Amino acid sequence: MATTVRRAQLTLPAAPLGPDNPLPALRGPREAHALDERSRHGLPRDMARQAGYEPLRSLLPVRIRDGYGRRRTEREFEAVVIENGRLRATVLPGLGGRVHSLVHLPTGRELLYRNPVFQPADLALNGAWFSGGIEWNIGATGHTALSCAPLHAALVPAPDGGVMVRLWEWERLRDLPFQVDLWLPEDSDFLYVGVRVRNPHERPAPVYWWSNTAVPEDAGSRVLAPAEEAWHFGYERTLRRVPVPRWQDADRTYPLNSTYPADFFYEVLGEDAGRPWIASLDADGHGLVQASTGRLRGRKLFAWGAGAGGRRWQEWLTEPGTGGYAEIQAGLARTQLEHVRLEGGAEFSWLEAYGPLSAEPSAVHGADWAAARGAASAALDAALPAGALDAAYKAWRGHADTEPGERLADGSGWGALEVLCGGFDLPGTPFAESTLEEAQAPWLELWRSGALPAPPLAAPPGPGLVAAHWRDMLETAPADPLTEYHLGVAQWHAGDVAQAVRSWERGLAQAPSRWPLLRCLAVADALAGDAERAADRYAAAFEDLAGESPGGEPWEAAESALGREAMTALLAAGRLGAARAVWDRLRPSLREQGRFRLLAARLLAAEGHVGAARRVFEDGFEIADLREGEETLSEVWATLTDRPLPPRYDFRKSPPR
Repeated sequence: MATTVRRAQLTLPAAPLGPDNPLPALRGPREAHALDERSRHGLPRDMARQAGYEPLRSLLPVRIRDGYGRRRTEREFEAVVIENGRLRATVLPGLGGRVHSLVHLPTGRELLYRNPVFQPADLALNGAWFSGGIEWNIGATGHTALSCAPLHAALVPAPDGGVMVRLWEWERLRDLPFQVDLWLPEDSDFLYVGVRVRNPHERPAPVYWWSNTAVPEDAGSRVLAPAEEAWHFGYERTLRRVPVPRWQDADRTYPLNSTYPADFFYEVLGEDAGRPWIASLDADGHGLVQASTGRLRGRKLFAWGAGAGGRRWQEWLTEPGTGGYAEIQAGLARTQLEHVRLEGGAEFSWLEAYGPLSAEPSAVHGADWAAARGAASAALDAALPAGALDAAYKAWRGHADTEPGERLADGSGWGALEVLCGGFDLPGTPFAESTLEEAQAPWLELWRSGALPAPPLAAPPGPGLVAAHWRDMLETAPADPLTEYHLGVAQWHAGDVAQAVRSWERGLAQAPSRWPLLRCLAVADALAGDAERAADRYAAAFEDLAGESPGGEPWEAAESALGREAMTALLAAGRLGAARAVWDRLRPSLREQGRFRLLAARLLAAEGHVGAARRVFEDGFEIADLREGEETLSEVWATLTDRPLPPRYDFRKSPPR
């Protein structure tokens, strides 16, 4: 059967994404995968060097996505279906290009963990992320900031004369364009994925890439990879070399044999470095294999573990009764704690393959690890010889610059703005001016005229830009309050805190709307250790916002974000009256949000009403944007009672302290 590509509608129970947080992300990333500096000693030299190379210190200019909820209703998602009679892949261009489903048609087997709902949770670098399928992670350690963002998508001629689907976008944390080409050759059992990351700048850039595949976490499922050792990373935030498969009296290649969530980064054996692979096979020896050309060298197993916290996270990400999942992953470096240097004007490219794999179950699940991985490797050799993968890569590489044809979806306009400003030539990934949107309009005006246009009165400040060339333009633009606000954010991103504070203070002196600048100064005070002045400025900022806000989605998003920050800072400074004043000015709808229910419990406890604070927990609430690794719920509960933490609040990824 010839390969076909068609548009489709995917209907899922879905929680709303809601508005982005309009406050600039001045605080550093809340990364659950940061490496304890002391554990770098003793690492291989290249790993230690790359672990220390350009870690992400700021989420700017990306906005935090924390406006989602947990009430799900039926919703249609735009999908692209690629099919050839052997495989059917369903892709979601509007959600980071996620491969939602990969079905082996002759057997009817779904090869991926397919989440039956769309439920965002706070696991991406910038917040909203959802589980299931195959995701493309670029930017920095963690789930990409594009997890719930639209990508450009179009049809492109495939190397075999058929058609393939190209996804592309401009990654804003590192200012790098990338593309993902999904190619399903006629009668093939493997979906090929050609990936290219380009650095169009003169300077080198740190690159991070991990392709993450969610697979069913059945009781008998085993993950196999060509390795005898792995680097373990868990709640201790240290990397240590451990044997594969058995470590600490358990076979860790079975995901449910770990108690707590953990990463196992495999040391791929030398003979397999030219075609590294990883597979997840069930009790009957059937499952999915992922293989690639040698550039994508890393392989990893992530397991949520069988403990209470891991199980609670699995439930949180889907609906009751749904089975769990593990992740098999492939990346540019050995571990996800590393970033790889890409020289100016250079690019990285590789080809991945995803398809069914079957091997003799007695060998796959036998005690002899060498025989188990050998059985999987032999099955892969029969289905996809290394030479065939290399040939497919060379064939695809000749089509990587081909200009896209029929458009299937549009991404953001940020790439078009950067290409227009920088004059970049990026064959194969056009960022057309027609994709520019309202968010880019002020910055296009700055580039063309040297000044930001007057801000609209009906909305909080729009998103900013922080790269050096935009900072230079802001420094020479007329110094009105909006320009000083954006300049300060760009200076803050560059690490020039003193200049940022001066810019914000200059803007504050003449600003008709004071709360955005007061909030930036409050963050600077808090991070400088001046809790009292931070509390003063937060209280003034929220008072100003509450008096100015006419209501409506963007204003309520600002009230929610600033209210959370203000109450947290005021409680930390012991300013209970001011914290109560913020609470009293909140809209009733905001008080029902989980974050504010928790803040209410903290405020009540601080005021001496411990029983009332405990009743907030007993009445029940959910924090939709609970961060991975965050233990606020257990910490607050422990201040209210000696009773065990109720299971609904137990998201702990480490042993109870």
